[in-house]
Amino acid sequence: MTDSHGLGRRLERYVARYVAVDLPRRGDVPRYVAPLPAWLENVGLRLAWPIAIVNLVGTVFGFWYYAGRPLNLTPPLIEGQLGAAPLSAWPLIPDSPVATLLIGLSLIAWRLDLNVDWLHVLAFFGCIKLGFWTPYVQLFLNGPEGIATWLYVFLITSHLAMGVEAFLIHRYGTFTLPAIGLALGWYGLNDLVDYVWPVLEGPHHTWLRAEPYVNGAFDHGVAAHDLAAIAAVGLTVLATVLALLTRRVQLRE
Repeated sequence: MTDSHGLGRRLERYVARYVAVDLPRRGDVPRYVAPLPAWLENVGLRLAWPIAIVNLVGTVFGFWYYAGRPLNLTPPLIEGQLGAAPLSAWPLIPDSPVATLLIGLSLIAWRLDLNVDWLHVLAFFGCIKLGFWTPYVQLFLNGPEGIATWLYVFLITSHLAMGVEAFLIHRYGTFTLPAIGLALGWYGLNDLVDYVWPVLEGPHHTWLRAEPYVNGAFDHGVAAHDLAAIAAVGLTVLATVLALLTRRVQLRE
């Protein structure tokens, strides 16, 4: 443990040598608010620009993933889950690309000193929820069958990285009650239309390979659907609790 801690500190000093950034104060925060070691937070914040760019590239890839076959330019140009849904439902479908967009813009807004706490808290919710929901679904519900190995591994690791990114935000974002309410409302609405109230030709949760495709439609009556729903709602609740705890710590500080 000491060796890994020392290695992390050396990495932090190496990055600081080339990237000079005035870092926000960390303060005396409990582990449940800041589970990452201080050196990793500092490295992540110093590399905010490249991390933001990676997330924005990931957003483009995510829309590519939901749109089906982007390299085939013969009509229809958009297939996949977006192609199967009405245009009005599109904001409710690509949850992970929206989450990477939010964290990318959140990091950029911090570096530009913009006061957008609602964006930071939305990014926190998105990274917590999608950063852990997707690996859970891929590992325990979908499995590796029916998908390229590189894509399967990429989906798991990239989303776990999103979960890590969420714990950078407490350093620069203010967790206000209106911002928390907005984030809870948006992600609660997503849970509702994904699993409970299928509006606009829903459900709109990410297609699950664990759901059988029967008579031209996915069968949402299987256990995998319910397990995915429980995880999604549970992570929305977890993000809300963590956001409120972060707010309490910030008020104390």
